[in-house]
Amino acid sequence: MAGTAGRAAKAMRAGHQASAGELLELVRSGRATTRGALQQATGLSRATVGQRLDRLFRAGWLREGAGGPVDSPQGGRPSITLEFDDEHAVVLAADLDTRHGRAAVVSLSGEIQAEHHGSLRIEDGPDAVLGELGRWFAELLEKAGQRADAVCGIGIAVPGPVDTDTGKVVQPPIMPGWDGYDIRGRLGRAFAEHAGINSAAGAGGATGAGVTRSGARIPVLVDNDANLMAYGEQRTGYPDCSAFALVKVSTGIGAGMVVGGSIYRGVDGGAGDIGHIRVGADALCRCGSYGCLAAVASGGAVARRLAESGVPATSGSDVRDLLTAGHPEAMALAREAGRQVGDVLATVVTLLNPGVLMIAGDLAGTPFLTGVRELLYQRALPRSTAHLDVVTSRLGERAGLVGAGALVVEYLYAPERVEERLAALGV
Repeated sequence: MAGTAGRAAKAMRAGHQASAGELLELVRSGRATTRGALQQATGLSRATVGQRLDRLFRAGWLREGAGGPVDSPQGGRPSITLEFDDEHAVVLAADLDTRHGRAAVVSLSGEIQAEHHGSLRIEDGPDAVLGELGRWFAELLEKAGQRADAVCGIGIAVPGPVDTDTGKVVQPPIMPGWDGYDIRGRLGRAFAEHAGINSAAGAGGATGAGVTRSGARIPVLVDNDANLMAYGEQRTGYPDCSAFALVKVSTGIGAGMVVGGSIYRGVDGGAGDIGHIRVGADALCRCGSYGCLAAVASGGAVARRLAESGVPATSGSDVRDLLTAGHPEAMALAREAGRQVGDVLATVVTLLNPGVLMIAGDLAGTPFLTGVRELLYQRALPRSTAHLDVVTSRLGERAGLVGAGALVVEYLYAPERVEERLAALGV
């Protein structure tokens, strides 16, 4: 909530009367959790606050909690606190890698209620992969004891650059056949088919999934996997960090950045694609260019070097297994790869000046992290690293799922969208 919690207060200072959506934001952020506190924060009358809250109660988005502090200095009964009701709906989340996928039913507060992971090869193409995800989602809802009409949104993380306005990947180096594909529409139809939901209305709308819930479309939001991993990790573990960077090193290499509480994507979703920074080597990258960082320091690159020496490895996940087993050659190559990535990250840290730099993905273990630190602290200016924490993932393989769920929740409960949804519900 760090990127949005101040909007209602700013609106008040501008003389704008707070909407029901802005009251909900104040409650969700913890800035005002009683009727009296909402009056003070917004300047609205008691009656107007009551009317706004009534709409939120009727929608099922608010509930009363335990008694809070006494609002009046003269004493009296404790005020009833207000809470966001995180049980009124659920989110479906998915995280795709090159060779496997992970899916979950996630509560509105970010708790995973049911989860599945398995083989899902991105090179099989979007139609097959998204069709299988739709089946996973339907089965997970049953496992979680949730009805299909409880789903309020779907979030999916993919290993490529995404135009978030359209939900389409743009020239993804490691996603053959996905360029410009309608992920939102296909995933929505697949979920509708397997969950038995009406999809006759089609996929239209900016984020329409082609399925309906109380007459409204279920949105499907698509973003880059490193972005959503960074978002999930920052929100759960480092909410006060105003500049957070995550580097995912698996079969490829990508970075996600959260600045001021919001994902930083650049002008068209291409921010963070550090795997294709040229490092002067002559190795051929999957993007078709020579000398990319991913071609020499990714999990895929390490796997190729291991295979050339007779060690069976074809992907970042194979390298991870070898590192877990303490394989000496894999550990040496991972440390070398960490040094190469650390050299590039010295520039990233100097430019962004993050408070936290998190290393995640298949190679995110001690050998790789040691290599990163060696070159990063050697090449970056001391001013850039004086307040920098270099850490590994807290959420592990669930980071993308948590981030995808959070992305959907923040989208749906943004003040302006709350007003649209309340109107659609007729409250």
